[in-house]
Amino acid sequence: MKSEAIKVLNVKDLTTCFFTDIGVATAVDRISFSVSQGDTLGIVGESGCGKSVTALTIMQLIPQPPGKIASGQVIFDGIDLLQLPDKQMRQIRGRKISMIFQDPMTSLNPVFKVGDQISEVIRLHQKLSKKESLNRAVELFKRVGIPSPEKRVHEYPHQLSGGMRQRTMIAMAISCHPKLMIADEPTTALDVTIQAQILNVLQDLKENIGSSIILITHDLGVIAETAQNVIVMYAGKIVEYAPVEDLFENPCHPYTVGLMHSVPSLEQDTEKLPVIPGLVPSLFEIPPGCAFNNRCDHASKRCLNEEPPLIDVTPTIKCKCWLYH
Repeated sequence: MKSEAIKVLNVKDLTTCFFTDIGVATAVDRISFSVSQGDTLGIVGESGCGKSVTALTIMQLIPQPPGKIASGQVIFDGIDLLQLPDKQMRQIRGRKISMIFQDPMTSLNPVFKVGDQISEVIRLHQKLSKKESLNRAVELFKRVGIPSPEKRVHEYPHQLSGGMRQRTMIAMAISCHPKLMIADEPTTALDVTIQAQILNVLQDLKENIGSSIILITHDLGVIAETAQNVIVMYAGKIVEYAPVEDLFENPCHPYTVGLMHSVPSLEQDTEKLPVIPGLVPSLFEIPPGCAFNNRCDHASKRCLNEEPPLIDVTPTIKCKCWLYH
């Protein structure tokens, strides 16, 4: 991780909880990380580990109630976003920080043409006329590789393919040249060819406009291709944090090792794909000690009773495991 690089985002001890009739679920539990200028930070983990809630917390899009940002800081451009009133936060969303949501079909408004939805963002933040903003939407469609952009801007979301809807979301996200883009599983439910095209679009745009990216995914292959640093999350906590090359060469946490082994490989000579035994614990019933203890082959008595801290295992890798104490 580049200590000398300019930090675009600094997250410190962030905790987000949801208060429900059956108890309190801590979806994000005291996590800290940073994003450097021009870099891509990958966040990986199983469904329900807190990846998307982390992104929504940064954007201040957690529904309150039942959600509540219990503690922490989100420092962007020297300002703690968690201290900003809604009016100021709305000026930052879309202009300085943008988000590509997981499902564009539910993120795009079905009753408005896609060009109108993009031009609305442009008019709000850049004060252009309706005609100018629509022309800008056409340019953005060309930039993200949507064919016949002059025609597509006048179509509704249901008239576009899944890949084009995702490109529309990317066009909206980059419309104001944000410093930081958060991409929440941008290639989910797309075939591998479209996935590769979407990742290439994001990479090209990052290089051209100089944005930093937080890329949320469960696909380690995507992380290997695109990210500089990576966070592995489990049950709302960061269990490993490292440069991507170091993580793939020397995964330290047993959960990270399990994720690596569960990816199919051409060299594997076994009939069955290795899996991590057991299930992710409910956020309402996190076990004492290490949250991974009931699925870990290395679990000791200490793992069952004491939660390990996130420590420096090597000069570049941080890991939350008693194996390294």
